[in-house]
Amino acid sequence: MPARPQGDVTRGTTAPNRLRRVDRWITWRCAAALRAASEPLVVDLGFGGSPVTTLELHARLVRLRPDVRVVGVEIDPERVTAASAYSRPGLSFVRGGFELPVNGRPVVVRAMNVLRQYDEAQVAPAWGQLLGRLAPDGVLIDGTCDEIGRRATWVTASTAGPESLSFSAHLASLDRPSQLAERLPKALIHRNVPGEPIHDLLALLDEHWARTAPYSSFGPSQRWRAMVESASDAWDIARQPARWQLGELTVPWASVAPSSPLAG
Repeated sequence: MPARPQGDVTRGTTAPNRLRRVDRWITWRCAAALRAASEPLVVDLGFGGSPVTTLELHARLVRLRPDVRVVGVEIDPERVTAASAYSRPGLSFVRGGFELPVNGRPVVVRAMNVLRQYDEAQVAPAWGQLLGRLAPDGVLIDGTCDEIGRRATWVTASTAGPESLSFSAHLASLDRPSQLAERLPKALIHRNVPGEPIHDLLALLDEHWARTAPYSSFGPSQRWRAMVESASDAWDIARQPARWQLGELTVPWASVAPSSPLAG
C-alpha cells in the first residue's frame, strides 16, 4: 500500500497570474540550468484548488526549454483529479507531498504559499526533505505572495542550503518596503521583531525609501532603484539593476537568517 503523502492539505486558494513575479524570477535565475539539464524536470508543489498557476508555469518555461516537464504535486486527491483534466505533453499532476513522488530529480521546485501554512518548526525539516530530492544544480523556491500577486518574497535554496531572499513588489501600490513583511516566508515571518536581521533590513529599506522620495517624480521604479542603490552602502544587496527596475531586490540568506537557528 502506498505511503501517505508527507504534509498537510492547505487552503488551496489561488488565482490566475498570482505567481507571475516568482515565475519571472525562475525564468531568469534558472534559465541556464534548465537549458543545460539532461532532464528538465520542474515540480510545482502544492498547486492548490486550481491548476491555473501550474499551467502558467509550464507555458512560461516551455519558451526556455520546449521539452520541459512540469509536474504539479498536491496532497488533496480531489484537486489532483480535477487538475488532471488539463494534462498535456510535458505537464502532469500527481498526488503527493514533501516526498515529491516524481520520476527524476527536479531542476526547480516551486513551493509558493505552502510552508506559510505550517509551523516555523516544520520549515527546516521540509527544506531538508525537498533539497534532498533536487538535481545537483537544482533550486528550491519557497515563498509567499498576496492574493493577486502584487507583493511576494521567496527564499532560493540549493542542495547546500538557503542562498538568498528576494523581494518583489508592484511599486505603484507600495507605500513603503516594510509592507512586504506581511508576505515573508514562514522561516522569517515571525522574526520581524527588533533584534532580528530581517527587521533591521526592512527598517533600513524604509529609511532609504523615505530619503529617495524626490525620485517619485520620475516614477516608482526610479525611486525603488535609487533606494536600493542607497541602501547598498549599508547592506549586502545583489547588484542586479535590471531586476531592481522590476521592483525586485535580493540579499544573501546569511544576512537575514534568524539570529537563532530555526527549530526543527
